[in-house]
Amino acid sequence: MNHKLKYNVLLMLAALIWGSAFVAQSVGMDYLGPFSFNCVRSFMGSLVLLPVIWFMDRQKKEKEQDAGVKPADAEHRKENQAAEGENARNGKILLTGGLCCGVILTLSTSLQQIGIQYTTAGKAGFITALYILIVPLLGIVLGKKVGTKTWIGVGLAVLGMYLLCIKEGFSISYGDFMVLLCAVVFSLHILAVDYFSPKVDGIRLSCIQFFVCGCISAFPMVLMEQPHLSQILQAWLPLAYAGVLSSGVAYTLQIITQKHLNPTVASLLMSLESVFAVLTGWLVLKERLSVKELLGCVLVFAAIILAQLPQKQKEKQS
Repeated sequence: MNHKLKYNVLLMLAALIWGSAFVAQSVGMDYLGPFSFNCVRSFMGSLVLLPVIWFMDRQKKEKEQDAGVKPADAEHRKENQAAEGENARNGKILLTGGLCCGVILTLSTSLQQIGIQYTTAGKAGFITALYILIVPLLGIVLGKKVGTKTWIGVGLAVLGMYLLCIKEGFSISYGDFMVLLCAVVFSLHILAVDYFSPKVDGIRLSCIQFFVCGCISAFPMVLMEQPHLSQILQAWLPLAYAGVLSSGVAYTLQIITQKHLNPTVASLLMSLESVFAVLTGWLVLKERLSVKELLGCVLVFAAIILAQLPQKQKEKQS
């Protein structure tokens, strides 16, 4: 229970960072195009994880040295060979996972950045959060069971998102359609992380996916946008927030925590992104919350709590 609570809190922290990063993404678009913004933020997210990986490797080597080295007998050599073979297999899985997650992440973030230019932030937040409905639907196709209480939670969350984010008549525009495609692709990213994260080191996987995202985004950046260095320097603050916190920290938290959580429950927790976007706007920008928006927040939080109940009951029975 304590471990589950810890992972839930960490994923909620990721949602808080993503929610507040909507402001950084919007401001960054005043200086850079969507591919330029994604390219720079992704490389920043990858670079900020390199010292973390170095520190963790150093700690691991120090522990191995403290444990002592066994004599190089035949049995020990066989153990080393088996360990090297296992490391090689894990390395291939890590590279495959980093490439897959990176390609999917590139597509989803690019669609979101493009869509934000043509729709309101509220509608973008609501449509993006529809992955909480898409994830269990895709999970059923992949043979994953979804409990009744979780489905009720998904329904409450979708209703809560609508009350929270939609302030005018709902219609689908070009920007809305791009963000909707982002929600579909991000659902695939959640399922990809669910598949690869239990098999490899989460921080390395996150570092590789951002490097891949940065490399892919560089091509349309150079061909279509061709930003000047002065534009990048002007956007340093939103880039730093989106790159270091939203990419480097929040997406890494997603990978580390999601291996311990059901993907549908994880998507519900991540949907708090929209709630935190509204709350940070209230706290930082002094925006007022209507009764309708407060009701939306309550429904989303109720959905999160409801989604946890089946797991708690199973643990009590076991």
